[in-house]
Amino acid sequence: MTDAHKPSGLRGLVGSRTRTLLAPRVTGQVRYTDDIHLPRMLWGRIVRSPHPHARIVRIDATRALAKPGVVAVITGKDMPERFGIIPWTPDEFPLALERARFVGDAVAAVAATDERIAHEAAELVDVEYEVLPAATDLQTAIDKPEVGLGKGGKDNVSKEVDLAFGDVDQALAASDVVIEGDYYYEGSAHAPIETHCAIANLDKNGLLTVWSTTQVPHYLHRELSRVLRVPPTRIRVIQPPVGGAFGGKSEPFSLEFCAAKLAMITGRPVKFLYTREEEFYAHRGRHPMQIRMKVGAKRDGKLTGVDARTFIDGGAYSSFGLVTTYYSGQLLTLPAFADTYRFRSTRLFTNKPPCGPKRGHGSVQPRFAFEVSLDKIARALALDPIELRRKNLVPPDTTTLNGLRVTSNGITQCLDAVEKASGWKERWGKLPKGRGLGVATSAYISGTNYAIYPNAMPQSAVQLKVDRSGVVTVFSGQSEIGQGCDLMLAVLVADELGLDLGSVRVVSGDTDLTPVDLGAYSSRGTFMNGNACLMAAREIKQKLVAAVAEKLEVDPKSVLVTRGALVVVHDPTRGVSVTEAIQLAEAKFGTLGAVGHYNTPKLGGDYRGGTIGASPAYSFTAHVAEVSVDARTGIVRVEDIWVAHDCGKALCPVIVEGQMEGSAYMGAAEALLEEHVIGPDGLHKGPNLLDYRIPTSLDVPELHALIVESEDPEGPLGAKESGEGPLHPSIPAIANAIFDAVGVRIDRLPFSPARVLAALRKKQAEAE
Repeated sequence: MTDAHKPSGLRGLVGSRTRTLLAPRVTGQVRYTDDIHLPRMLWGRIVRSPHPHARIVRIDATRALAKPGVVAVITGKDMPERFGIIPWTPDEFPLALERARFVGDAVAAVAATDERIAHEAAELVDVEYEVLPAATDLQTAIDKPEVGLGKGGKDNVSKEVDLAFGDVDQALAASDVVIEGDYYYEGSAHAPIETHCAIANLDKNGLLTVWSTTQVPHYLHRELSRVLRVPPTRIRVIQPPVGGAFGGKSEPFSLEFCAAKLAMITGRPVKFLYTREEEFYAHRGRHPMQIRMKVGAKRDGKLTGVDARTFIDGGAYSSFGLVTTYYSGQLLTLPAFADTYRFRSTRLFTNKPPCGPKRGHGSVQPRFAFEVSLDKIARALALDPIELRRKNLVPPDTTTLNGLRVTSNGITQCLDAVEKASGWKERWGKLPKGRGLGVATSAYISGTNYAIYPNAMPQSAVQLKVDRSGVVTVFSGQSEIGQGCDLMLAVLVADELGLDLGSVRVVSGDTDLTPVDLGAYSSRGTFMNGNACLMAAREIKQKLVAAVAEKLEVDPKSVLVTRGALVVVHDPTRGVSVTEAIQLAEAKFGTLGAVGHYNTPKLGGDYRGGTIGASPAYSFTAHVAEVSVDARTGIVRVEDIWVAHDCGKALCPVIVEGQMEGSAYMGAAEALLEEHVIGPDGLHKGPNLLDYRIPTSLDVPELHALIVESEDPEGPLGAKESGEGPLHPSIPAIANAIFDAVGVRIDRLPFSPARVLAALRKKQAEAE
């Protein structure tokens, strides 16, 4: 950390294990979107397609409108404007206009006086369909282009990327070992405890207010204005605290448009709350990927080349799919990699719920294939898998072969930490049969250089209001979705100005009150909002210091900001309280306030798509997983996961550890349990939390969070992300541990008892 990044006072809260401000979330005091009830409020319900692919011939709402309590029914004709989170691929209507593209696609919406009537009325909307041929799985989408889900109806292609760096064929030909394998990563859902909810109200002054569980209030504000053809100055989006998102609420959804339109039509507030079943069909979860990967290496373990071919199941609409297709190869080049590589990825539309970003967007799936490939190479060369990775690490302060600029890099320390904590050297390959260890690594972005709609305006911004009572209010457009970003901003401001946390208020997620932030995605919160916040706080600090220096008749350089007071460096008995300093500054400079902002520098490779994956800093992670495998039943139990994560500087260690543990938990869940599977009829195999399995408290392994601090030169006080990166290595580490335990490779997720048993029986048959 440079001196420029150090505040002049003592650092009391940054790096401390405070949980202040988190209490309301665990004591039931937080008011979520569904807790909001407005006078005269109506309930909305969406009518959904029962067919995976069908032409909408006719919609007749006569029976629904005749039901007592039903106030209005709308169809696609009421909002004939496409929307999409990526401005180049808008392909959804709030309510389908001509074709429904998956079971659950929204085709009409009802508003009624209570929730039960709304549900019953939705059943009375008569929709006539002409059923069309469908592609409800990836292979069908590949084999039957005539289904015509792609642009122009000629094929089912959503996006294709073909990039190469160096002569891969020559590198592989010159290798001493080449590992080639097929991998399949099953789709998974976000499964937040809070389902989607939105409320809209049009007041008598013509202001449309929408409360939503969104994690991108700014983008929702833009799309509401465009689709509803209402000036943005007449729309306000409020994001109450969100009860879990994980990427699943990072774009507009049908319910927000429908609530707004029905509020405009009826003149009454309208609420939509998705049922758990609707949550699974609205989806935007992790893309299923079919990956063929070839990795070469020299005898000493030096990697030579990587060749990846990936097919991506995108579901019915584009969502973030353009970015996903690049992410399926771009982030492979960190933290350990070869000298050459190429990847070709094709995202295809299918007649399934649309896929989108989920924690670790687009890069968790190829990370699984690559890290398992490394384990196979290490075994083939009789090398320790940790040593193999050490031989191929990308160093700090360098640029990868695909143009990613690396600044700080603590991956070596991460490997050291998990190696030591897990007893790797003494235990790997030496545990009793049925018990094994596996290792994997990863890197992830700290905010993306790729703004969803490029412009020169700030990607994050903060305003500070300083009150003469000693209270400082932080206005930020960032999205508090349970990750603790409000606390992070409060800690930064409190330390910079010498305040207690109780003197700092944070107002976030309100497009009328806060400056723009692009939202909670791409792990951008700490890096971008933190830098914006420091910029504003330091402006205020300079004024406090100047005012105090004048009062004490000393040089401003002699004034030290400490907890609760500003004092003279060499005579701490001389000083004034922070509150008095604020009053002195207000008297000297007038009403106190400041703004701060952050934009990424120009980053990325000089080629089409080179900015996707480019980030101002990368986090690094290493996992060692320990599993036990019951060879009689095929049941895998993850016993321990040691997670070492380079987060730059841990501004709030309790939050960082929570993110690390949550990531590892989610990775273990995807490895062993989760399956977002759609049948040939387009129906979800288990759209509820009984059949869609996620770990209960009894299934969670022992998680060991090991924070590694590399202190990034551009991060706020050296900080980087910690919300998504720690997920990636969980799945391959578990897969590699299964091999260490029982000697079989499971290259398809999830690692179910049936798959493990089949592999064990195949191995036994081959031995006989």
